[in-house]
Amino acid sequence: MPTGTMELVFDLTLGGAVLAGVHSMPTMIDTSICADIVGVHFKPGGAFPFLGVPASELHNETVPLSAIWGHDAELVREQLLSAPDDEARFEVLEQALVRRATRLQRHVAVTHGIFRLGKPVAVADVVEETGLSQRRFIELFDAEVGVTPKVFGRVQRFQRVLRRIHPLTDIDWSDVAVACGYFDQSHLIHDFRSLAGITPTEYATYKTPHLNHVPVI
Repeated sequence: MPTGTMELVFDLTLGGAVLAGVHSMPTMIDTSICADIVGVHFKPGGAFPFLGVPASELHNETVPLSAIWGHDAELVREQLLSAPDDEARFEVLEQALVRRATRLQRHVAVTHGIFRLGKPVAVADVVEETGLSQRRFIELFDAEVGVTPKVFGRVQRFQRVLRRIHPLTDIDWSDVAVACGYFDQSHLIHDFRSLAGITPTEYATYKTPHLNHVPVI
């Protein structure tokens, strides 16, 4: 399911490494082959210092890491394979990220936007709070986070729904819609289907212990 975050994954079994940009649609994962993997789950906006390109260029994309890091991607994978244990592998990853880092601080307006858009709030209100123009705020946010503030807000609202309904067996969808910031139940269903590719009821039926994963039926 879309989370508003980016993922860096090294496959230590089959080879290769990928960078998954921020998605606003579901991602299909083939689990038929077991593999040893190691990687980084970035917080929202956390990947941009290590990319060398605007995060927006990776929206809804999963690309070979070599397309971003060049030959460094294979060198890091070889170091991970030769590392003696997991602690050493994490050290390899940390050092690789430090070498790639351009700057480690997000723009203060983007940091504020990520925090505020995690709650029910209008984008216009967040823009006003930053003191920037709407165009400038959207430009900064998109480049550092990977999606526009509006899309990020939609994904965070969707995630609030998942967290609310995941532990429940008896769900009042109208109450969920109101509590999570939707106009009504039909708005929730439409948005949920757009982001998840399934209906809320289907999610509740097939949910797993993992909040953001359901089997493909």
